[in-house]
Amino acid sequence: MTAAGVWEFSSPQGLAHYRNALESYPAQCIVDLRALRDNMRHLVSVSGDAAVMGVVKADAYGHGLIPSALAALAGGATWLGTAQAREALALRRSGIGVDRCHILTWVYNGTQVPFEQLIEQDIDISVGSFAGITRIAQAARHTVASCGKRARIHVKVDSGFGRNGFTPESFDQALAALVPLVEEGLIEIIGQWSHLAVADSPDVPEFVASTDKQIATFHEFTARMKQAGIEAPIRHLANTAATLDRPDIHFELTRPGVGLYGYEPDPAMGTPQTYRLRPAMTLQAQLGTVKDVAAGHGISYGRTYLTPDNTSTAIVPIGYADGIHRSASGFDMQGAQHVNKPGGPVRIMTREGARVLHVSGRVCMDQFIVDLHGKASELGVQEGDTVVLFGPGRGEQAGEPTADDWARAADTISYEIFTCLRNRIPRLYVHAPEVLDDADLALLDPQTIL
Repeated sequence: MTAAGVWEFSSPQGLAHYRNALESYPAQCIVDLRALRDNMRHLVSVSGDAAVMGVVKADAYGHGLIPSALAALAGGATWLGTAQAREALALRRSGIGVDRCHILTWVYNGTQVPFEQLIEQDIDISVGSFAGITRIAQAARHTVASCGKRARIHVKVDSGFGRNGFTPESFDQALAALVPLVEEGLIEIIGQWSHLAVADSPDVPEFVASTDKQIATFHEFTARMKQAGIEAPIRHLANTAATLDRPDIHFELTRPGVGLYGYEPDPAMGTPQTYRLRPAMTLQAQLGTVKDVAAGHGISYGRTYLTPDNTSTAIVPIGYADGIHRSASGFDMQGAQHVNKPGGPVRIMTREGARVLHVSGRVCMDQFIVDLHGKASELGVQEGDTVVLFGPGRGEQAGEPTADDWARAADTISYEIFTCLRNRIPRLYVHAPEVLDDADLALLDPQTIL
């Protein structure tokens, strides 16, 4: 039986690819490119006159860099954003040219990053450190001489987040270093940007005031750049939360990240449905050993869960080596911890319909165990059945667990649930031929297209 419903295959080859994936690994990440495209379309619509950057850092939040980037472009994004230079270069080398979109990269060690390659590949570079200014200038002298290309720069300012960027105290010194490079024709100032710390907490007045203070500081940076004669034509500050909730700071460009993948930035803001978003990823697995055990049987390491009654258990054959959080383990009062803590939810199909059960005991490296709370022979649960850990839906209370539910079980955020999934779990893509044209489809691994 399957708790995942029936997947739509684009062709007999798609079905064959699915069967091959089942043989190669006992779990699969199914990513709906239609959902990614439609999420981006919605984010473009709420961004008004601002252009939109699809943030595809961290292998597109675990969804797959190239397929997700192409779906974002199909949905109307005209920019792509990556943290690491490696991913920015991978986008260009995959065939996504400057005629398709701008690309910005922003996290690096300023003494080692391959700035020359970035400039040659028409990739915009964030600069927020003096080491970065020095190395970008060196690289630009080489590229201007060799191919006539200047470095396209986005000046990162620290408006109160405390991470990357020039502080108000260091900004005059940074401007003094940047202005001569502009005048020399080595760099072109494209953008000014910053990052918001608590825009995803609109229900906390203190945090709303903090966001307002960051916005005011951002405007002060803009004025100081203008006074220095290097006003940026593009300003960007709005992450997913501000894209959805703060139209006053859309400026010339918005940067939705988690919204592209169908999730709200924080449950305090509501659910994906609140913002007309749909989670794009379903994580499913095929059950391993199913067996009967007696009441009082210890489950997994540490005997933190003891079966309360005669029951059956089932192995879900993925674990923390796959990115399943050990903190999503489930304990009961009888166990060694003497704590009642529900584990991560799992949707399992029975003869009577779908049930949501929970991780029982500690998550192991390659597997975890679920107490079926009944006899498998009576429930109709067997080895090989497909179960769903999370996907699109209304939440575990409605029998449709999401990454938000796993985040609560693991005491973390939805972002960490899907970005931590290891690449040994195959990524497979549905609705690819509907979303992508033939040229873009050719950029994907054919074995991943369902």
